[in-house]
Amino acid sequence: MDQEIELLCGIYRAFNARDIDGVLVALHDDVKWANAMEGGHVRGHDAVRDYWTRQWSIVSPHVEPVGFRQAEDGAMIAEVRQTIRDLEGNPLEGQTHGLKDKTVGHVFHFRDGKVTRFDVQDAV
Repeated sequence: MDQEIELLCGIYRAFNARDIDGVLVALHDDVKWANAMEGGHVRGHDAVRDYWTRQWSIVSPHVEPVGFRQAEDGAMIAEVRQTIRDLEGNPLEGQTHGLKDKTVGHVFHFRDGKVTRFDVQDAV
């Protein structure tokens, strides 16, 4: 569990620094990643890169983990505080593209030390 938490903290640091390659190294090649802006999932490194590049061209998200717990099925759930700003750093009014400031659950599944699936839970 400690290795998974350490891996996830590295993913969050890389995401917040806009270091997509630093994130992708921790993801399985065929990762299934939740698309929080439009719904559904994207699959694979290229799709995750495209998704985040598009998201970062519209808004400036920051996610900070505040706790971790293991689910009954073995998945790791990170409770995160997400803050969404416009590209100038100003807080967004209301909700934009399905994203808003709130605390959410990020659910990660692992295989061979890499993330294979990521989902978002509204309530933690």
